[in-house]
Amino acid sequence: MHMEHDRALAGIDLNLLLVLRALLRERHVTRAAARVGLSQSATSHALSRLRELHGDPLLVRSGRTLTLTPRAARLLPALERAFGELESALSDEPEFDPSTTRRTFRIGMSDYLQALVMGPLLRQLATRAPGVDLSVVVFPNFSELVDAGTVDLALTVSGQESRNSSTEPLFSEDFVCMVRRDHPQIKKQLSLEKYLAQRHVVIAPSGTSGSMVDTALAQLGRERRIALRVTNFLIVPVVVCETDFVNTMPTRLARQLAKTYPLRLVPPPFELPRFKYLMFWHPRLDHDPGQCWLRELLAGVIQAC
Repeated sequence: MHMEHDRALAGIDLNLLLVLRALLRERHVTRAAARVGLSQSATSHALSRLRELHGDPLLVRSGRTLTLTPRAARLLPALERAFGELESALSDEPEFDPSTTRRTFRIGMSDYLQALVMGPLLRQLATRAPGVDLSVVVFPNFSELVDAGTVDLALTVSGQESRNSSTEPLFSEDFVCMVRRDHPQIKKQLSLEKYLAQRHVVIAPSGTSGSMVDTALAQLGRERRIALRVTNFLIVPVVVCETDFVNTMPTRLARQLAKTYPLRLVPPPFELPRFKYLMFWHPRLDHDPGQCWLRELLAGVIQAC
């Protein structure tokens, strides 16, 4: 049995597997070619060879983009794990030194967390790791990016992490109501009836209805009027400052926004559940020195927010 496996592995071109990983990561022939240092024609030829070897198209066109076949989707995390372990085993890098390293970290993070932590995080990097760059992405399902190795780690609401990922809790959060400072009706306190009488602006990243706030109101048999849905947290203070709208948002970011905009923060007039944030990453990165340093830095920055 072992001899059969050895023969099978001996017939595999490692360079071809590198091309395969790049193609599945990028889902774009030209970008994959640039990643592995080949011409576009050579990469296209390699894709044809890979399709022949696997008996599967691997990448299929969907409109203007390429999508992974089910077999390719299974292959990518396996390739990431295998190459990650191989790179770690063969690496003779010196101990990670943030003050001298040149490295780009890829982080999955919602616009809420970006607004909350990006300022203090970048200030820390400027003094402690001036050669470190960041690539931050927003994606509906961060677990796919972590599993595929597209991002180094992701920060998200608890419950959205990958099933087998490594995790670290960050903080728990509650809600506060935000209105403009000179709102004609809302001062330091807000009754439920007055809350329901207002027009509300709601952050709905996917554009759909439904939230923890609306669920809590429904349990009371009540419903608010959502006059505006937006997809980004940072447009909310602009809207609230220019109108009599009310927004109910996570407290940490609301406090930060109130330092810049003329806003008043008022406790919600009904009970809302707290929710938790965590960061998660692929277990193969558990002991990577750079990753460990980044996770410690992020945790410290967030705790100080």
